[in-house]
This record gives sequence, structure tokens and C-alpha cells, in this order.
Amino acid sequence: MDFTSFLDPLEELRDCAICPRNCHSDRFSGKGGYCKSDASFNISSICIHRGEEPAISGSKGICNIFFTHCNLQCIYCQNYQISDNHIPAGSTEIELDEVLRQITKILDTGINRVGFVSPSHFIPQVRIIINCLREIGYSPTFVYNTNSYDRAEIIRSLEGSIDVYLPDIKYMDNDLARDLSDAPGYPEIASGALKEMYRQKGSVLHTDENGMAVSGIIIRHLVLPGQVQNSIGVLNFIAGELSPNLHISLMSQYYPTPAVSCHPFLKRTVSASEYAMVTGEMERLGLSNGWIQELSSHHHYRPDFEQEHPFE
Repeated sequence: MDFTSFLDPLEELRDCAICPRNCHSDRFSGKGGYCKSDASFNISSICIHRGEEPAISGSKGICNIFFTHCNLQCIYCQNYQISDNHIPAGSTEIELDEVLRQITKILDTGINRVGFVSPSHFIPQVRIIINCLREIGYSPTFVYNTNSYDRAEIIRSLEGSIDVYLPDIKYMDNDLARDLSDAPGYPEIASGALKEMYRQKGSVLHTDENGMAVSGIIIRHLVLPGQVQNSIGVLNFIAGELSPNLHISLMSQYYPTPAVSCHPFLKRTVSASEYAMVTGEMERLGLSNGWIQELSSHHHYRPDFEQEHPFE
């Protein structure tokens, strides 16, 4: 099938302002903006991932599409092999026909969900993939797996296309956001994005007969070592400005990558007392829906994107 007529959304990338960076770069020129991405489909991996939340992965897993580069540059990023904006964009370019072939090959195994991972700088490509899959007769649950550094207007434009939002809200401390992720204004921007997701989906996570999410929001938060107050601030935002009924995935899986092996506080994992303080605040706020990881989870969530199957 000729998908040329589906490529119109890419024109938005001639003056790219799809993320809060507002670079206004021409991504067709090959120069790119902050994310150094061009206008093609830069995808590191399309694979089955069984390590998401139970309502996302279930027993079969989800077909995850891992975009390269990122509109954040977290110094501790656990997907650093593909998120570093210094990686040449063209090295992961893949044609749309091949993207769809790989996705449908996985969907044909009985998996009925597609996740877009780090999609904030590839919104036109996300729209194209969704529209093409629907055109050829596939209707999976679409999951938007984001770092939350998204413009609220862009999230609003996805209404009706995304079934489940899976935002990872990182900071309520602007200094921390700037120092660790080069993300000025992150708390305000992420708050606006989540409020728009909440407007669209409400507080109820709708699931099918197998307990799999089909519509709603699951909010992730990764607890960082030495930053308990930031985590408490995140939880208070969710409970106070969104809803205590939302599903929360509180993660303890942080581990120090080589880039932060000498960092003052990121050089270690989260301690039991730190995690207990955060889970205690979660309980105090009445955030009872969702999941809490085992403290030892940092041993198990270490992808290797140099492998064909990064999570196996």
C-alpha cells in the first residue's frame, strides 16, 4: 500500500515547535534543533516489552516503539544508549513501510497494544503511525509513554488518538529539573501537560476483562537518591491538583549509569529509608491505586539497546 498521502503531518517539522523547546528548526534541513532529530522515522527498536506496569504489559507484553534522542537530556538516563542527542540521527532512520511491517508482525501474535516511548519530539510520526495502522485494519490500544515535557496544546491535539497516557513526571523542583535534565520550567510545563491528560481521561483507569488498560492515565514517578522532598512534591501535586484516585506507578528502579558514577548523590541507588518516606507520603495522601516496586528492582530494569531485544 502507498502511504505517501499519510505523510502530510511531517510538514509541521519544517518549523518545529512541537515540544516546549520551541526551536523553530527546519528538521528537513538535517540540522535539527535541541533534539538534533530530522524529519524521518528515527527509531532505535520496535520490540515486545514485558516490563511495563501489569495493566500495560500483561502476560503477553506490549509492542513498544523506542524513538531516538530526547527533548530532555537527563544526566542519569537509563536509556542513554538511544537518548543522547549526540548520536547521529540518520543512523536509526527507518522507512514507514518497515515500521508498519515490524509493528503488525508483533500485533499478529495476539498483542493488541502499541506504545510510543519518548515521543514528545516525534508527534507527527506518531500521528502517521496511528493513522496508517487504522487504515490497514488494526485498532490496538495506543499508549503515550512520555517524560511529560510536553506542550499542553500538543497533548490536546492527541485527543481521540491516544487511549492510555503513561507520563513519567520527574520534578516539582525547578532547580533539580534544570541541573539534572536541562529542562527549565519543567514543573510548570509537565503540570500543564498532565492537567490536559486528566481533562481528557479523568481519574478512572478503564480496563478490559483481563485487567488490561484500555483508557485512562497511569502516572509514573522515579524516586531519585537524596531527593525525597522532590518526590513528595510530585505526589502532592498529583493528589492536590489532579486526583488521589489516579493510578500511580512509584518506581525504585534507579541505578547509577557510568555518566553519574561520581555524582554527589546520583552515584548510588535509593535507600530503604528514602523509599519508605515516599511510600509513606503516598499512603498519607490516599494515593492507593497503582503499583510500588520492590526496592531491589534496580537489578532488573537495565535495557541494552545494542541487542536486538533490549529487554531480554
